[in-house]
Amino acid sequence: MQTSPADDLNALDDEAFRHVVRRWVAENYPPEIRNPPKRLHWRENKVWYLKLAEKGWLAPGWPREYGGMGLSAGKQLIMIEEFERFGCARTNDHGVVMVGPLLIRYGSEAQKRSFLPKILSGEHIWCQGYSEPNAGSDLAALRTEAVLDGDHWVINGQKTWTTLATDANWIFLLARTDKAAKKQEGISFFLVPMDAPGVTVRPIINLELHDEFCETFFDNVRVPKENLVGEVNKGWTMAKALLGFERIFLGSPRQSAYALIRLKRLAEHVGCADDPLFRDRYTRLRLDLADHRALYETHVAKLRRGEALGADVSMLKVHQSELFQRITDAMMEIAGEEGGLLEPIEGNRDLHPAGLFIQARPTSIYGGTNEIQRNILAKNVLDLPG
Repeated sequence: MQTSPADDLNALDDEAFRHVVRRWVAENYPPEIRNPPKRLHWRENKVWYLKLAEKGWLAPGWPREYGGMGLSAGKQLIMIEEFERFGCARTNDHGVVMVGPLLIRYGSEAQKRSFLPKILSGEHIWCQGYSEPNAGSDLAALRTEAVLDGDHWVINGQKTWTTLATDANWIFLLARTDKAAKKQEGISFFLVPMDAPGVTVRPIINLELHDEFCETFFDNVRVPKENLVGEVNKGWTMAKALLGFERIFLGSPRQSAYALIRLKRLAEHVGCADDPLFRDRYTRLRLDLADHRALYETHVAKLRRGEALGADVSMLKVHQSELFQRITDAMMEIAGEEGGLLEPIEGNRDLHPAGLFIQARPTSIYGGTNEIQRNILAKNVLDLPG
C-alpha cells in the first residue's frame, strides 16, 4: 500500500497499519546503524531523523495541523514496536517527544509558528534541562534561577545529566522565578539557545567512555521575555505533564528483550548455554520478561482505549529497570575476562557485556528513581504512607 505524508493512517486497521510501517522501515532504515550498542549522536542518526521528517512520520503524536501524523495512542505504540523490532536507533528526539507537545499545549501562537517547523526540519535539536546537582528525583528542589531584567530573563545556575547536550542548539529548562513561593509553585519554563553568551557545556565521560550525558552551566544568560512558556511560576504543571509520558516510554520491555537475546548469544559464545544452572537462570529471566510484556500490554491497552494512565504505571519503570539489571548481572558473571572489555567482543559487535552492564546501572535512577516510584505506588495505589 502506497501512502503519502498527507494520508490519515488512522483510517487503516491496526494490522494494515503495522504492515505499512514495517515495510517502509525495512526499505528506508540505514542498515549500518541497526541495533547500535550505544545512544547515537546527531552526526550518526541525522540521516534517519531526516528520512522520517521527509516522510512526514517524525512526529506521530502531533496534530496534523502542526505537521504531525495525528495518530491515535494505539497506532503510535505500533510504530514504536515496529521500530524496536527492526532495531532502529533512538533519534535526538527531545524536540519531537517533549518540547514540541508542550508548546502545542501551552505555547503562544508565535512560539508554535517559530519553533515547531524547525523541530520537524531538524534545524533545531533540543536537550532537556531538568535535573540539577542535589535536585534530581526531587526536581522541585532545583536552584537555577531566572530574574526579570527589563525585556529579558537573566538565568544563572547549573543543570546535569543533560542528554546529548553537545548535539543540541536549544535547551528547554526549568528555573526558579519566585524564591518565596512553595517550591513547586515558583518555577517557570524557558527556551534557551545553546549559543547564548554564558552557556557552557561539559561532557561527562562514563565508564563506557561514552559522552551521552553532560553538565550545562548558565552564567548571566539573557533570553527575551518571549522565551518563557506559559505563565510565570506555573512551570511545574507543565513539567509533570512531560514526566507522565516518560513513565510508559521507560517501561517498554525493549531494553530487557535486547539484553536477553545477547545473554543467550554470550552463553553460546563462552560455551555454557547447555549448563543446567545457566539454563535455569536464563529460563527464570525469560519468564520474568514475559510477565513484564504482559504488564506493559495492560497499560498499552488502556492507551489504545483512550483511557488515562494511573499511578500504577510506575510499576513498569521499576520492573523493567530491575529486570534489565539482573540480565546484565548474569552476562557479567558468565563473560569471564571478556566482561572487562570496553569494546564489543572481537568479531562479534553485538556482544558487549560490560557495555550493557554499565548502561543498565542508571536505569533505576533516571526518569524518577525507583525509590520515588515505590513511594508513588505506596501512596496512590496501596494507600500506604509514602
